[in-house]
Amino acid sequence: MKRLAVARLWHEGNSFSPALTRLSEFRQREWVEGKAARAFYDGTATEIGATVEFAGRAKDWQVTWLRCAGAPPGGPLPPEDYAEIRDDILRGLAARHWDAVYLSLHGALVTTADPAPELDLLAAIRRTIGATPLAVSFDLHANLGAAHLAFIDMAAGYKTYPHTDMRETAAHMLDLLVATVEGRCRPRGAIAKLEAILPSFNMRTTDGPMAEVAALAREWRTRPGVLDASLFGGFAYGDSPHAGASALVHTDDDAALAQRIADELIAALAERRDRFHVALPSPEEGLDQALSEGPGMIALLDPADNPLSGGIADTPGLFRALVDRRPAVPTVFAAFADPDCVAAAHEAGVGAVLDRTLGGRLTADFGAPVPVAAKVLRLTDGRFRNSGPMEAGLPVALGRTAVLEIVGIQTIVTESCQTPNDPAYFALHGIDLAATRLLCVKAKNHFRAAFAPLCRRIIDVAAPGPAAVDLTHLPFRFAPRRLHPLSA
Repeated sequence: MKRLAVARLWHEGNSFSPALTRLSEFRQREWVEGKAARAFYDGTATEIGATVEFAGRAKDWQVTWLRCAGAPPGGPLPPEDYAEIRDDILRGLAARHWDAVYLSLHGALVTTADPAPELDLLAAIRRTIGATPLAVSFDLHANLGAAHLAFIDMAAGYKTYPHTDMRETAAHMLDLLVATVEGRCRPRGAIAKLEAILPSFNMRTTDGPMAEVAALAREWRTRPGVLDASLFGGFAYGDSPHAGASALVHTDDDAALAQRIADELIAALAERRDRFHVALPSPEEGLDQALSEGPGMIALLDPADNPLSGGIADTPGLFRALVDRRPAVPTVFAAFADPDCVAAAHEAGVGAVLDRTLGGRLTADFGAPVPVAAKVLRLTDGRFRNSGPMEAGLPVALGRTAVLEIVGIQTIVTESCQTPNDPAYFALHGIDLAATRLLCVKAKNHFRAAFAPLCRRIIDVAAPGPAAVDLTHLPFRFAPRRLHPLSA
């Protein structure tokens, strides 16, 4: 019986967020090991869900789930919080001999002391497991470099954005691990970097420039001897020495071929570089567009405060424009993260009217708080299970939440900072999407996975926030200054 160790440390860090991500947020979202991990991820469309499926079908492998930790994207981790997760994983790996190790990483983790702590983790894992084959899956927005490749035997990234192939990516890595252990292949990897930081607003793999290059990578993956070819758009708000897009290719014992493919994919990205930079309407202009549309739900997105880009669910730009406009149509705003407001709503109860301010709680850098009179419509415990397609089946805990009515706008306020990307989020809050005309959400491209079929139109707007479209005003310290647009 062969032994496979599984571990996970998944977090996308916005280096410019005013809020830190603490260990408590991992414990609230994903913090499991052993049998509890198997039960937690069983039946979910996630990377660790794939390991549960593997354990069920691979009768000659014994799977052990070490620490699996994941938190919603946000600000940097304190070094001691990162170290606790790292050391937990290392203790599990050091406890016995393993025939193979699978690791789920994001690739854009940052701490307040280290702009690339996943390199530290990979180096420590390699020291612990020696020559044992190590496979790693990364998010499509990973910031990677040749230094990462030095510690791993094989790696791949999600092929889709919105990320609907997490489970498939991990399953592929597990298949390659088995083939490597059994001597049926010898993975050889190569990486190439684009001399640019790409914003992700126009990075979807369903259309546009990324879709075109993704099609080239997909064609390469059909060629004999090519084990994987992954494109990484990079995470624009992760201030890392490995910032920028990249291509990572693995072949069967042909390093030169892997490098040639990676270079070709990066050349294709370079030809399309400027198409990734887009101009967005202001919140007021976006509202004009939305309200001029015919029947059907229109989604107005505030990507600069998208929690899945490390936003803080606290910027008031879109909400202020919405309150000023007072649309005469059924309107929903999702969401502010404001634990004090939620506590006040739960204490006052349904039907109570609260005099509060919303937005600008953590910082006024992105706009002043908005004073409101808010009627408490509904209260929840914040627990639901994703309906998908992204992370389908995964349990979600928002903390307590409240739905407030503010000048006719149903406004969701939560205790934690998480993106409203799933229809089950709105069902939890008693929102009838079929009856909603204007859906205003702090979200970006992942929102489209579930909501594109439900919306007549989706409009992104440019409001101030920690994940704004203009990168040149951000105080980068570690990203190479030669990278476009920092070099402009």
